[in-house]
Amino acid sequence: MRRAAVLGRPVGHSLSPVLHRAAYAELGLTDWTYEALDIGAEDLPVLLAGLDEEWQGFSVTMPCKQAAVAVADDVDALPRLLGAANTLVRTPTGWRAENTDVTGVGMALQLGGVESVEHAAILGAGGTASAAAVALASLGARTVDVVVRDPERAAGVVAVLDALEVTARVATFADTPEVAAPVVVSTVPADGQTTVAGLHWQPGQTVLDVLYAGWPTPLAQAVEAAGGRTVHGIEVLFWQATVQVELITGHPAPIAAMRAALDASLRP
Repeated sequence: MRRAAVLGRPVGHSLSPVLHRAAYAELGLTDWTYEALDIGAEDLPVLLAGLDEEWQGFSVTMPCKQAAVAVADDVDALPRLLGAANTLVRTPTGWRAENTDVTGVGMALQLGGVESVEHAAILGAGGTASAAAVALASLGARTVDVVVRDPERAAGVVAVLDALEVTARVATFADTPEVAAPVVVSTVPADGQTTVAGLHWQPGQTVLDVLYAGWPTPLAQAVEAAGGRTVHGIEVLFWQATVQVELITGHPAPIAAMRAALDASLRP
């Protein structure tokens, strides 16, 4: 038996089990299981310490992404830069922390028509925001506006942008009635949707909202009403999961089977 799971709190809404179970089935991994475990960051060290070798890997969501870096025995360069990991993989020497969110954000933007960008904006400042910073830099961004409620919370994202030699400009939602960048990534959680939807949006903007529940989100509706283009957060989930499957199982991700399962789960 080989076991994997998604970790976080809350985690009951996660579609990661749909994607991973579909992948395991298509790959013929009949002795693999994938679960959803509701745990907080403080629980992570105790959980990992008590696991046997059946457990092969984890998808890690909030609020455990920073904790995953702290407890890992080996930390890949990307999560070390970000200070956050969304994947833990068992190795012969312990747990290795990886981050596939950058791939998820980058693929979502490219499939949304963003081939390159010089000026972009990130709304929010958590672990996903730092991943968005790397993805935007890889697409050529040289200036990134970081819009947050509290400027002090932007320190982590700014540090990542500084390391990538990208100019960061921090602003607050209270002082930013509009977001001028042509490409925007919102990592704001559901309880902040009223704030971001209330900003002044412009025609021609491309906005990726990493939320995938309750689509279209209030932000997506506001952007499209203003003549902008939105990118569904489900694409971030999908593409980061394909990399996770490869890291955890060692097999190429069966993309078509995973997409079919995801589409079926989203049908009314």
